[in-house]
Amino acid sequence: MPPRKLGLLLSTAPTDKSIDIVVGLAEAAVRQGIEVYLYLIDEGVKGFTDARYSRLLDGGVKMSVCAYGCQQHGVSTQHVDSRVSLSGLVVLSSIIDGCDRFLAFT
Repeated sequence: MPPRKLGLLLSTAPTDKSIDIVVGLAEAAVRQGIEVYLYLIDEGVKGFTDARYSRLLDGGVKMSVCAYGCQQHGVSTQHVDSRVSLSGLVVLSSIIDGCDRFLAFT
């Protein structure tokens, strides 16, 4: 049986409490053997270098960051972790379509 897949979208600023919820959900899902896909968009791109995301990447979470959002918010993409994908809405659409469950935190 193929692994279940969970997609998470986060569009809020790094100071918003949603980041803690998303990180907690992602960690719990990984512990249960669920593949997790995290997409950061809008204000969410501002904190993509946060240590909490590094822990998720270490745990196998697949993370994408909206390249356009980075450009719009002046977020540098020069030193992006090689495990993070800079992408656009086509990737987000694929995540939504390919996951069993998808949750958006906006």
